Amino acid sequence: MAIYKIFPTQDSTLYSLTPNANFGMDAILEASNIIGIDGTPDIARFLTQFDTDEIVDVINNKIVTGSTTIWDVNFRTFIAEASGVSNTQILEIYPAGQPWNNGTGEFGDSPETTDGCTWVDRSSKNIDAWSMGAVFDSKRITGSFDSTYSVAGGGNWIYETGNVNIYKVTQSFTLRSNKDLNVSTKEIVNNWYDRAFVSGDKGFGNNGFLVKLTSSVNTSGESTAGEFFTTSSQQPIFKYYSVDTNTIYPPQLEFKWVDFTTVLTGSLTSSIVTDSNIKMSLAENPGVFNINSINRFRLNVSPMYPPRTFQTSSYFLGKNFLPTSSFYALKDLDTDEYVIDFDTQYTKISADSTSNYFDIYMNGLEPERYYKLLIKTHIDGSTKIYDDNYYFKIING
Repeated sequence: MAIYKIFPTQDSTLYSLTPNANFGMDAILEASNIIGIDGTPDIARFLTQFDTDEIVDVINNKIVTGSTTIWDVNFRTFIAEASGVSNTQILEIYPAGQPWNNGTGEFGDSPETTDGCTWVDRSSKNIDAWSMGAVFDSKRITGSFDSTYSVAGGGNWIYETGNVNIYKVTQSFTLRSNKDLNVSTKEIVNNWYDRAFVSGDKGFGNNGFLVKLTSSVNTSGESTAGEFFTTSSQQPIFKYYSVDTNTIYPPQLEFKWVDFTTVLTGSLTSSIVTDSNIKMSLAENPGVFNINSINRFRLNVSPMYPPRTFQTSSYFLGKNFLPTSSFYALKDLDTDEYVIDFDTQYTKISADSTSNYFDIYMNGLEPERYYKLLIKTHIDGSTKIYDDNYYFKIING
């Protein structure tokens, strides 16, 4: 498998109108601009952090990066609720500038829980305020707030000289677009890796991601509801599932790399099926896998109507292979949603002297759930998707 997922160690939302409260155990992460009765905007931003050792392990031992390895890593969160997205809305994703603490607070706590990160502080009330502009860990950091409507705070992030942030990543959303957050963060993750594994002088420390609405003017110069926007007709709200959700949608850092190999060259190309009428079965599928398993699935392929030939042995004893433009995908059986979608780079099916195959790391999947494998291939000018009840279940160790 060329896709590997890890999950957060901590996450939390920061709210400008409850600046001393912690929300680290909420099941929801929020980025929003909500106008109160008195016209004051309440701004929400959220933080998410992944384990540095896990990141280093994936890059060193799963991807095994080299000069020719093609790989990427995406930060993904899944939408629970979205509203107020009437015009184009933009979310900004930054590398957080300073360490912070998850805390144990939840929305609606009375009295407020103050033992973790808040709009004002990084780890606990009145202990260590977010820096709005300084050098931390040899990197320049900054933050932003509107003093008319909030106190100083809201987290901070790393930026370069002249306020040009080469690490910032954005994603735009429209009224009917998918509201899941899914952005490449390879440059940020590479900096975390360099600091942790390569040299203490390179990169920057892993303090996770900070996600916020953009300012109130988009890249086209058009007015759009962003942070501290005071027009009540535009109140964008993005609510995502947190690591504390009871659903199958926690945030994830999704590593993808090209592991495609094939022996189907030269004379062996004659073994590739050329008729879209084929029979296919999935081998090496016991049906149940431990969460820590790595499994190599193999595909047995043969034409449905083999050509007539004179030969001394059965045609079906020979080896047949799918075309090299063949891919796999994985769905959650209950929700019928893609956990791993077809990808022409990262889910390409390999071939060795035995058969076609692909690998899956099970610990990137949710335990105690059933999954379904699908195969897509391009044969004889047709695109075929084979959904032949290839099921399996993940169980806890």
